[in-house]
Amino acid sequence: MKVSELCGMIEESIKSGRYPLETDTQKKCAGLLKVTSKAAFDDLRSGDAAVEVRVGDIYVATNFSQNMQHLPGVIEMDVVDSFKLICRKVERIDTGLKIGR
Repeated sequence: MKVSELCGMIEESIKSGRYPLETDTQKKCAGLLKVTSKAAFDDLRSGDAAVEVRVGDIYVATNFSQNMQHLPGVIEMDVVDSFKLICRKVERIDTGLKIGR
């Protein structure tokens, strides 16, 4: 599986509401979510994976070792956690981020 495909599937799942969105901020930020692969190689088995989770100008980047068990699931959980972290930051700061406030 390609990291970019996995990122696209996770992004679409969050945007479509398959993951429970707990706050109004999460619901507003879901439409602006971008999950992208930043790895040198796009294949999960060919090297370390790097994923960026972005909402507007706020982002979290994470590197993953290919030696982790259930790597696609680990990436999925981390993307969801990173999205929620970003949403909490958006709630606390006024960045001028256009999320429909």
